[in-house]
Amino acid sequence: MQGMAVFAGATLAPALLIGLGAVLGGYWALAALLAMTLLAAALDLLVRLVPEARAGQEFPAADGLSVVLACVHFVLLPLAVLALSGGTGIGWGARGAVALAAGMWFGQVSNSNAHELIHRTDRRLFRLGMWVYISLLFGHHTSAHRLVHHPNVGLDSDPNTARKGEGFYHFALRAWRGSFVEGLRAETARRQGRGGWHPYRTYALGALAGLALVWALAGGAGLAAWLALASYAQMQLLLSDYVQHYGLARPVSAGGRPAPVGPELSWNAPHWFTTHLMLNAPRHSDHHAHPARPYPALRLAGTGAEPMLPASLPAMAALAMVPPLWKRVMHPRLAALTKATGAQG
Repeated sequence: MQGMAVFAGATLAPALLIGLGAVLGGYWALAALLAMTLLAAALDLLVRLVPEARAGQEFPAADGLSVVLACVHFVLLPLAVLALSGGTGIGWGARGAVALAAGMWFGQVSNSNAHELIHRTDRRLFRLGMWVYISLLFGHHTSAHRLVHHPNVGLDSDPNTARKGEGFYHFALRAWRGSFVEGLRAETARRQGRGGWHPYRTYALGALAGLALVWALAGGAGLAAWLALASYAQMQLLLSDYVQHYGLARPVSAGGRPAPVGPELSWNAPHWFTTHLMLNAPRHSDHHAHPARPYPALRLAGTGAEPMLPASLPAMAALAMVPPLWKRVMHPRLAALTKATGAQG
């Protein structure tokens, strides 16, 4: 349970500060921003120990924390929208701090948590994750991630695998559009001959209903705040995909058969605090090998087969927003991987 307590503290403490900042402003808003940035970076540098889960270890509290985080998300999102649109009376400086801190929490915690939930076999948990994505106007990721990204990772047919030399901004446009289209195609193909309600209707109607509700309750300022927060969260999800698969190509045989998905197709990060903040999402190779494995059980094998990022996932995502610097850091590492494994880079 010690590991679960760290997950709970890392994810919920910043949410509490963001909520206080949204209502009270001032130093609370600044504390929320510092918690998501400087404190997170400092803890990653100062604390090196990341205990591994034991084989077969059970984590009955994992789904419970995911439910709590989803509920916090559905409280914090409208509260942040209210604060940014002037409804709580905090000043402009505090609004800026809350916008950045809340956007990072939605991007790093809510996205990671929704990602976990859509991989659960319990339909109630799955739908909860889906609605988190819908609230961030990214509902189609529920379909595209499971039906397109996982089976096609490392292939040209996966919109969310970044190619070597592709800058983030080009990738983001291609990945957003491509995942929407390919997810729609995959869901439609699954329903051929059996009909039923198409989930893309839920994604679209849910988003439209949310937009209408925010417009009715908070007007244009509230709508702008929600769109800004949702866009920021979406950008961070796309940054995670970009960073975690950049330049890692999956071999294809002469007959066109892709190689099995292996640990070499994902970049990983072992950093203590942000690993817990993002519910072990930086242990990405193990997730692709075992998509249904609960987040506390994800492991780093330590065999050298898993490509490692030189800094934490949030830090590398920030670097990716400056494509020349990103390529200067990552291309030598891709070349070293290619030389070591003979893989395509």
